[in-house]
Amino acid sequence: MILEMKVPSPGESITEVEIAQWLVAEGDYVEKDQAIAEVDSDKATLELPAEESGTITFKAGEGDAVAVGQVVCLIDTEGKPSGDTLVSGVSEEKKKLEAVVEKEVETPKTYASGSASPAAKKILSEKGIQADTVVGSGRDGRVTKQDALDAVPSMGTPPIHGTREDSRKKLSMLRRKVAQRLVSAKNETAMLTTFNEVNMSPIFALRNEFKEDFKVKHNVGLGFMSFFTKAVVRALKLYPDVNSMIDGDYQIEYDYCDISVAVSGPKGLMVPVVRSAEKLSFRGIETEIKRLAIRARDGKITVDEMTGGTFTISNGGVFGSMLSTPIINPPQSGILGMHNILERPIAVDGKVEIHPMMYLALSYDHRIVDGKESVGFLVAVKEALEDPINLLMDSNPRKALEL
Repeated sequence: MILEMKVPSPGESITEVEIAQWLVAEGDYVEKDQAIAEVDSDKATLELPAEESGTITFKAGEGDAVAVGQVVCLIDTEGKPSGDTLVSGVSEEKKKLEAVVEKEVETPKTYASGSASPAAKKILSEKGIQADTVVGSGRDGRVTKQDALDAVPSMGTPPIHGTREDSRKKLSMLRRKVAQRLVSAKNETAMLTTFNEVNMSPIFALRNEFKEDFKVKHNVGLGFMSFFTKAVVRALKLYPDVNSMIDGDYQIEYDYCDISVAVSGPKGLMVPVVRSAEKLSFRGIETEIKRLAIRARDGKITVDEMTGGTFTISNGGVFGSMLSTPIINPPQSGILGMHNILERPIAVDGKVEIHPMMYLALSYDHRIVDGKESVGFLVAVKEALEDPINLLMDSNPRKALEL
């Protein structure tokens, strides 16, 4: 029996996905529930499992955009594993392809013969460039008009020997969507950024005192994100406009805090959401962030887990960033950027002391958040982080950490 495998719906608002990668080769025998392909939507990368066992025939190629419900492959359920199937799972077709690629790598590319279209010749002549120094992309190496437009004069530098190659690959649907949203945020919001710094000594002291007990009791680390999430929730309650959105001529306000947490995944930046963070304990926040980060890392995050946030926290400090201006995650009105922690000299009670310091950045939509509110919000975050015992733990750290 021939089974038609169709693209399942990754989410209610998604109508199209892209075949990011086939994980098997044409004609391979696949087992039921085996991952046969990775598909990109504009919000996540998902694995496509085989619905039955059998031999597979592709109906779409890598990079193809396919509609939800469209047939992407056929599985012949009467097919059997071939006796000469390699243990490594590499088909003969794939071996041939690898041989071709290897041959191409071994054979250096050469410049075009110098033949150029009339338009290309005119452009190259005006630039003072010889046609035989330009790599032609046209048929049989012919130099096209675009090749001539892209050519850059040598400016008197010595000729380059050997090969100089570049590569071209299509952006994933997820990366294209991220790019679209970032440009949209820059163009469609009145985005400003305000800065402050926070002395992380109190949080360092708390973590040093309780992190081992916390890890043993809850099987999760006591990181910075729970403190920052708690501080953000407190500040959002004090300045609710930062926790609201614009919808045309209306302002939508929320009495809950769904905090989007920017994490790096295999396909790029992802922002899974910690739901109702205002109701979660330190343990609850750390456990949920760990769960979401693992799912993002493994490419198993779902669309529902990345939609509906009301505010975003981004920690560029894990990559060494000292200071940045984070871009709003639309339609949200604010994003808090965390940065790396460095020991710096600061004035404390008239004396110079060395403390672990972090710069904070709040980018906000000035259409809905005024300067006074934005500065007040960031100061509230700073205050909570510098006095976490009183402002985040009700003066009882052990109870707050459920120890």
